[in-house]
Amino acid sequence: MLQDSFGRVATDLRVSLTDRCNLRCSYCMPPEGLNWLPKPELLTADEVVRLVTIGVERLGITEVRYTGGEPLLRRELVDIVARTVALTPVPQVSLTTNGIGLARLAAPLAEAGLHRVNVSLDTLDRETFKKLAHRDRLADVLDGLAAADAAGLRPVKVNAVLMRGINDHEAAGLLRYCLERGYELRFIEQMPLDAQHGWRRENMITADEILVMLKDAFDLAEDDTAERGSAPAELFLVGGGPARVGVIGSVTRPFCGACDRVRLTADGQIRNCLFATDESDLRGAMRAGASDDELAERWTAAVRTKKAGHGIDDPSFLQPSRPMSAIGG
Repeated sequence: MLQDSFGRVATDLRVSLTDRCNLRCSYCMPPEGLNWLPKPELLTADEVVRLVTIGVERLGITEVRYTGGEPLLRRELVDIVARTVALTPVPQVSLTTNGIGLARLAAPLAEAGLHRVNVSLDTLDRETFKKLAHRDRLADVLDGLAAADAAGLRPVKVNAVLMRGINDHEAAGLLRYCLERGYELRFIEQMPLDAQHGWRRENMITADEILVMLKDAFDLAEDDTAERGSAPAELFLVGGGPARVGVIGSVTRPFCGACDRVRLTADGQIRNCLFATDESDLRGAMRAGASDDELAERWTAAVRTKKAGHGIDDPSFLQPSRPMSAIGG
């Protein structure tokens, strides 16, 4: 098992397949983009599958989420998904994406065995989308959502980040849009993971504020039937249910005490927290000839050092040097 010193067991693996992205969302990277990792530093498809296999077959990983950057940019994505679903025991396999290209790939991914998708959608307004993402691609995202639903990648989950003075007036509209189409919406507090290090707590729309906005437009009640466990979202029934909306208070309502996640970056580093300031290198050991047993031990040792929490409220908190696009969501 991947157990830390506080008794938490990591069973949910987030795997970044690339640090590249075709959007430039302001809470993630600057408009001009970033210096991408050189291709030789990226894990090959075979290396990704080897490490995921070790995680699933030796270390108790039961869920694998492929992320980026933008994972749809990874040419071998469909093959990687198919090889992951072929593992024993079969993990739950999902994808976090910005949705661009999903209209074309949703059906092949479903055929490969992908179970579901999370799609980022922060606005329904084309001009606001262009302001946030510095690209005119809203229609592509909406088409991708529809294609995922048509391909049976359900429940289709939507992730939204509200930013003060930009899209915070769209909370009710986003929820209404998702309810009409059967998507499951999750609002996420903006986290200090931007490459520009421009995050300020006072500018963040909090979970409490999000709930006030939603309750002004909808009848919400806490979903007492859903056991939260290690899930980050607090779930609320809309209009008595069965439709639900989630709010992820990563900053103001941290769920670190029940965290079951571990992350593998696109260049083969193990991170035991989004906000970790250190990493453990599996790529170097693997390319130097390490056995599966040796890689598993390195991975286990890395997780043992996981801290009690992300420490954002601690005066000594330091934002990680890598932005979200390089860590994986």
